[in-house]
Formats: sequence, structure tokens, C-alpha cells
Amino acid sequence: MKILISNDDGFRAEGIVALYEALKTIADVEVVAPEHNNSAKSNALTLHTPLYVHRADNGFRYVNGTPADCVHIALTGLLGYRPDLVISGINNGANMGDDTLYSGTVGAAMEGYLFGIPAMAVSQIDKGWAHLDAAAAQVKTLVQQMQASDLVASRPWLLNVNIPNLPQSEIKPAKICRLGRRHAAEPVITQVDPRGQTMYWIGNAGAAMDDSEGTDFHAAGQGHLVVTPLQIDLTEHDHLDHWRHTMARLAAQDAP
Repeated sequence: MKILISNDDGFRAEGIVALYEALKTIADVEVVAPEHNNSAKSNALTLHTPLYVHRADNGFRYVNGTPADCVHIALTGLLGYRPDLVISGINNGANMGDDTLYSGTVGAAMEGYLFGIPAMAVSQIDKGWAHLDAAAAQVKTLVQQMQASDLVASRPWLLNVNIPNLPQSEIKPAKICRLGRRHAAEPVITQVDPRGQTMYWIGNAGAAMDDSEGTDFHAAGQGHLVVTPLQIDLTEHDHLDHWRHTMARLAAQDAP
């Protein structure tokens, strides 16, 4: 089994090191990750400046680009082979609900999925890396279970996994959930720089708005390993007919 690992926290982040150490015992693992923290870069690709790949002293390769850049470069020439699985993480903090739209962790995994490779984005629910060894062990077990069930190197799938910061024995079994929703983000933070110009900092994410039973927020609060299958198609299928009729009505109103 060949696994490509990336992340959005940077190639020296504790999460990616722990993930590599856990998975190298069961697979051939390559790490291609961003040089610096690239949180909230989503699926962004760098198209107008050159990208460079370097080898770090720990053997990892790092790129002066986004998480998606790393996976894209790896799969389109850097590796020279097609991995069986792409895993992004372990992220320092949860990626649940609306976070998945912004997450560089999810973006890296999604890039693998877009190339037709099974992919997984993995995050710890709380920041700070508490019980990181348990989280890495959970991922290792999950990968082994999937390999035994012929789910690795099969048809592509995309999973978003969030793991409680708990000892291994206290993490409850995996629970399949839908994404919850958050309230709007907190207000922008303004400051004045030394030259008198106003600086703006994006505010923190809002609190959970939909954390009802069945959501990732609810399962995380119960101490479960949370698994959410994701898809790329953003089409609002249930309302396609509504919009067809609406556009036809608008066109008729404008007709001479």
C-alpha cells in the first residue's frame, strides 16, 4: 500500500509527523506538504508564481504553496507513481460543518479525490495536540480496516474525519454523520499599523448553529470518532426544476 500524506499546518507540524510515524509501519508513505502554515486555503492552486519542492532534513518534501498545490504536484509528476490513498492531516483543530468549505486540510484530500484516489482529511477536534498519539493510532486502525475490506485503491471516496483529544481507550466508536452548520463568523478585528493605516483580521468562526443529533458537532461532543462522507457536486438538485421555471418566467417577462 502506498500512501501520500499532506496537510495545511506545514511539514514540521506535530500532526503530520505523528501521522507519518504511525502509517509508515503499514505502508510506503511519502510526505509532500506546505512549507508554511496554509490554514483556510481550501482548494486554492498557485497559478501565477512558480512552485519549488525541497527535501527537509526529516525526509519530508515541502512546497512553497498551498495544500492543494502539494497534492497536485505530487500526483502529476513528482511521485512518479499513483498512490493508493491520500491522507491530509492530522490538523490542529476541528474541521466540521462550514469549516470544510474553507479548510486546507480538506482541500488537500479533495485534490486527491479529484484525481480519482480515495482520500481522507483528518483533524483533532481541539487545538494543542493533546493525545496526538491516540489520534494517529485511530487513523492507522481505520486505514488497516479499510485495506482489509478492499476499500483502499478502490473507487474514489472522500471522508472527513474528526478525532476527539482523548486517550485511545476513551474514544467512542466511529459514527457516520452529516455536516452541521455554524453561526456567522465573529466581527472583523481592526487595528492601526505604525503608518496609520487600518488593518483587518478575519474574526473567529462562529458557534455551532446546527449541532443536533446526526451532525458532526453532536457526535464530537459525545466523544465519538466522527466520519462524514463528502462530495464535490454543489448543484442544488432539489431545486433545479424551480430555477428552470423561474428563468423561463423571467425570460418571458423580458420578451417584446
